[in-house]
Amino acid sequence: MPREPLVAIIDDDESIRQTTEDLLESAGFSAASFASADSFLRHKWLNRFCCMIADMRMPGMSGIELHQRLTASSRAIPTILISAYMDDRVRAQALQTGIVCCLAKPFAPEELLGCVRAALTRTLKS
Repeated sequence: MPREPLVAIIDDDESIRQTTEDLLESAGFSAASFASADSFLRHKWLNRFCCMIADMRMPGMSGIELHQRLTASSRAIPTILISAYMDDRVRAQALQTGIVCCLAKPFAPEELLGCVRAALTRTLKS
């Protein structure tokens, strides 16, 4: 059984998944990583995740599509969107859908941890 809070990392890049998971765990969070949105959606602890870090561009379902799907099914998870291709238009669109933060890769560890804390604040207010 994982410690709380549990953060999901969804990215098709294994090195991003691993370094992000290591960062979160070193900061005291529990994390689980997934190579695709579909593998995340099939996870047995789906309802236990307090925050989700998702890549904007992945094969299959994108991070923003995953966020929208969960929100439409009344299982919204505060989401941080990451992308190597972040621009102002994409950021504005994502924030309008309820995304907590949008970060461009590479991002500073402090930036990501600040976004995770903001997402967890949203979870606690819900």
